[in-house]
Amino acid sequence: MTYIFLLILLFAVELLYFLIADHFNIIDKPNQRSSHTSITLRGGGVIFYIGILLYFLIEGFQYPWFFAGLTMISVISFADDIKPRSSKVRLAVHFVSMALMFYQWNLFELPWYYTFISLVFCTGILNAYNFMDGINGITGGYSLAVIGALWYINSYQTNFIDTNFLYYLILSILVFNFFNFRRKAKCFAGDVGAISIAFIIVYLLGLLIIKTHDFSYIILLAMYGVDSILTIIHRIILKENIFEPHRKHVYQIMANELKIPHVIVSTFYALSQVLIVVGFLYFKTYLYPIIVVLILSLLYVIFKRKFFHLHIIR
Repeated sequence: MTYIFLLILLFAVELLYFLIADHFNIIDKPNQRSSHTSITLRGGGVIFYIGILLYFLIEGFQYPWFFAGLTMISVISFADDIKPRSSKVRLAVHFVSMALMFYQWNLFELPWYYTFISLVFCTGILNAYNFMDGINGITGGYSLAVIGALWYINSYQTNFIDTNFLYYLILSILVFNFFNFRRKAKCFAGDVGAISIAFIIVYLLGLLIIKTHDFSYIILLAMYGVDSILTIIHRIILKENIFEPHRKHVYQIMANELKIPHVIVSTFYALSQVLIVVGFLYFKTYLYPIIVVLILSLLYVIFKRKFFHLHIIR
């Protein structure tokens, strides 16, 4: 009954946000780099933060330093959704937020290079998650696959987080997917959604890796990771500014040039990640992530060689 009540409450909060976003014109207008064609409400992903806020308030204020970091990074991201903010300000807030998360991890008790490595990886994952948020359902669907895997690991293998934390988060993702994982989305996640869910996932992965000393759990982000990193390399080869918006990710070419429906592309990414995780949990060997990354990289290159010309022509 508690979770049913929370689900209803989250739906109510999301609908209330729609009214606010509509009143203050918080919208996403399509442009030549967009994968959508109609004006849509932006920032619906704020529900991810609301879900964790409810957890924090109801379940005894657990993980306070992480929550402080999540609040900071969500606020600046939401402000950026409303009106573009200085990149220096956003970057400064991101670094402070990650420092708070590192403190929650007790990372500063380890040698200094752990902090440096974590900063590089966390920054990369946050940006990759934000860049990959481009079509209906991909952020919500992929996040549900990753959080589902973390729930299974936490419940049946290694307990690293309060299970209720994951339940609150899953409920918020389901609410967002109800409005976004469809042919004509009611809302988009916005920076507040993409960045906040990425921050949460990074926190969970960090807890798991620190507890198990097993970095191979990064395979839970294999699909996003390979697409993001290889697309950056591809754009560098093309001598493009990698910080400017584009439509060169594999999922974008699938949706835009090949005209595959958004929900099918998003489902493909989510289910592919689920299959990768199932294989990882079954084989549980350090060689598995390497093989997966090599296979995904090969498939990426084959796909780009076969279909990238469609993007150039267009």
